[in-house]
Amino acid sequence: MIESVNATVLLVDDNAQNLQVLYETLKDRGYKLLVANDGDKALTLAERHLPEVILLDIMMPGLDGYEVCRRLKSSARTADTAVIFLSALDDVDAKVKGFGLGGADYIAKPFQPQEVVARVHTHAQVILLERELQARNQKLENDQSRILNAISEGIYGLDPKGRIVFANPAAAMITGSTPNELTGRNFFELHFAAAPPVGDEDLTTASLPVQATCSQGVAEHRRNIAMLRRDGSSFLAEYRATPKLENDQLAGAVVVFRDITSELDNDRALENARETVQQQRDQLAHASRMATMGEMAAGFAHEINQPLTAITNYARVTLRMLAEDQTDQDLIRQTLGKIEAQSHRASEIIRRIRTFVKKPAAGKEVLSVRSLLEETRQFAEVDAKNNEVDIQVTVEEDVPDVLADPVQVQQVALNLIRNALESTRSLGRDLPVLVHAERQSADCVKITVTDQGEGVPEEAEDRLFLPFYTTKESGMGIGLALCRSLIQAQGGDIRFERPEGGGACFAFTLPAAPAA
Repeated sequence: MIESVNATVLLVDDNAQNLQVLYETLKDRGYKLLVANDGDKALTLAERHLPEVILLDIMMPGLDGYEVCRRLKSSARTADTAVIFLSALDDVDAKVKGFGLGGADYIAKPFQPQEVVARVHTHAQVILLERELQARNQKLENDQSRILNAISEGIYGLDPKGRIVFANPAAAMITGSTPNELTGRNFFELHFAAAPPVGDEDLTTASLPVQATCSQGVAEHRRNIAMLRRDGSSFLAEYRATPKLENDQLAGAVVVFRDITSELDNDRALENARETVQQQRDQLAHASRMATMGEMAAGFAHEINQPLTAITNYARVTLRMLAEDQTDQDLIRQTLGKIEAQSHRASEIIRRIRTFVKKPAAGKEVLSVRSLLEETRQFAEVDAKNNEVDIQVTVEEDVPDVLADPVQVQQVALNLIRNALESTRSLGRDLPVLVHAERQSADCVKITVTDQGEGVPEEAEDRLFLPFYTTKESGMGIGLALCRSLIQAQGGDIRFERPEGGGACFAFTLPAAPAA
């Protein structure tokens, strides 16, 4: 038994008996059956109900079956209907004429019910499947069209010679045209004022954007390409060109492009803003160093005064020895050596001060962590003596060099060490401030400054690095905020850690220098 399908079948015959037989044959098969006894009624019912199958008698008064079929096939609404001719004429010419007009099948009278059922079922099933496929294709086309219309990037479909065969609305808007005005234009003439390529060996267009994709199937992605609009003005674009293949053969390219003029302007504005921020950071860092030097001025004056006083005393001794009748040259030589040593000591103190307070000019450089921390310790000796607290620096053997600004990193380390010295002195503990450097990962070095002073209240921990927040009575709240800014500018990070034995620990990281 043939499985029924949900289709509409139109029966057309001027003979009532034939219509009755056809109706009885198909009525229990699940079809929606329509009946017409002449050609005009058949055309009216077909336009209204769009049947999948029409059983059409050829020999009818007025409009015969051939004319009805011709009109059905000429209408977009009924062109896909399967027309099965019914006729007592069983000659070849009648069949050829019917098929030539678009007929799908032919049943000779008198017909057999089983033949009618089988042929109607087959054609109804085919038409239903074709209509379903057509509906799905239409839906896909509509979905694709909505997607392409919603995309803000311009999209072109090009043939191998660069002729535009498709353009979405965004492409038209960017280029100052309409999709219809773009379709058929040559991509290279329109956007680069270049003649279309003659062939793959055309050297004049070999370097044109998208040319390699169209002619050779090479995907491209380029940026900052100047393209022309329809009015001759230009804009900077970014585009991606992908080969279009049909049956594994190159059939052109799909080009997705966008106007990046505003984006480039924004990038330049952002870069200018970054430069301004960097300048302000450098100015603030320099001001902070000057303030630090102001705080340490008395201690440095004392440090410099010691070698200067020694130089003065040694010089007086030397003058007295030279005034004697018999001079002890060895003693004079020793005294002059001591004068030289004390002058080097004073010079080194002044050098460190000048290095610290100057504005960095060279930027980042490869630094030895051990040397950097040792110089910082020496610089902090004045504060260490004033606070009566020692500083111990340890650097693990596997610590690599880092890439950073030496002045700014030293400023951070000195700030943390001075805070640790003050915190330790506030509790009167005879415990050193510990500065430790270790390799945290393959490309990162961690430096910690730990004290066993009064520590940081828990409620203040989350706000330590906020500008203008301070736990000191006379603090301004910019020290740790500036430290974070300087370390982040080096590509590292800084954080607070709470030691188990009390006190405070501040840790910051620096990127390791790349291997030579």
